[in-house]
Amino acid sequence: MTYSPSGTQPPTGRRPRSRGKRWAVVVACLAVLGVIAWQVMSYFEIPPFTDKGAPVSYGKVEKGKGGGAAQQPADSKVLMPTGPEAAFKNARTLADGSHVSVVMLDGKKSGFKGKVWVWAPKEYTDDPKYKNSGFPVMIALPGGPGYGTNYWWAGFNFEENMAKWYKEGRSKPFLLAMPVLNPGPDDKGIYWDGSDIPGQPKMGTWLTEDVPDLMRANFRTLKSRDGWAFMGSSTGGFAGLKAVLKHPDKFKAVIANGPDVVPDSPLWNGHEKEKAENNPEVLAKQLIAAKGPDVYLAFQVGTRESNKHTLPDVRKFIATYGKGPVHTNLKVIEGGKHDGATYAPNLGEGPLQWISEHIEGPTPSS
Repeated sequence: MTYSPSGTQPPTGRRPRSRGKRWAVVVACLAVLGVIAWQVMSYFEIPPFTDKGAPVSYGKVEKGKGGGAAQQPADSKVLMPTGPEAAFKNARTLADGSHVSVVMLDGKKSGFKGKVWVWAPKEYTDDPKYKNSGFPVMIALPGGPGYGTNYWWAGFNFEENMAKWYKEGRSKPFLLAMPVLNPGPDDKGIYWDGSDIPGQPKMGTWLTEDVPDLMRANFRTLKSRDGWAFMGSSTGGFAGLKAVLKHPDKFKAVIANGPDVVPDSPLWNGHEKEKAENNPEVLAKQLIAAKGPDVYLAFQVGTRESNKHTLPDVRKFIATYGKGPVHTNLKVIEGGKHDGATYAPNLGEGPLQWISEHIEGPTPSS
């Protein structure tokens, strides 16, 4: 073959790649790099590829108390948001578009300042028949340190499962409040039992006064205790159990996962009177003697709990105090360990449905 000096035919006999094809390859490569960059920046939450930190509002508060327009409740049982509106920031967005948000709450009654994560199901924000209805509240407490964070806001698909369990008829559509449990780390075996221990931060008041006040200020809730419950694991389970028995006029039910049934923080040393006032066994006995009001205590305990006494202690508590106004329910998780990964998926296998039968709301608007 003769090579033309004009360069119109290369020595190999191949046609040169067209400019259009070269540009197509370049564009395709850029597109792939763009997708990878978006995924990386979204994963590491680099704006504008994430909505983390964006303001979140769950609706208007009452006129004169938070600047919003007044709304009419669905019925007399409903408490409309009282304000002031909290400065919630988005912590994560679920696939259904609902948001888990967080606020730094300055507890006016406890004097403690800490983070609270909240979540509202889509029925609360998007369903017209519930636009003026009051929703029940569940205060979810972690185990472990419970300091600086609360694993329920991002762990175990908790919010996703709560939405699913409601659609399946296993749960009420709870508003979730997920506060920090302790004011400091427990790296030296120190924890606060979710209580007002003399000389310590008032964590009992934080959980039973300040956190509920936050929810009443920002959400449509229910006036009576019939719309208020706790759920917690380990020390969080103890704190929720104790809160319901200590304040049965404010809270009606609890799911206590792998809990202690007596206070055991070393911070109680020298404060035996106050310790007894925060002892679920003592409180249950007093409630039985007073003949009410009725409370509903659901327990979840694994057969492989790290403390071998947990299941026997819970069974003894139920046998001794599960009578009169103290209603109890026990789910034994075969092979279950002392961790959220055990308790979380089993919430929808009985305990949530049982307490939901005794929790009110929401009532559709007429």
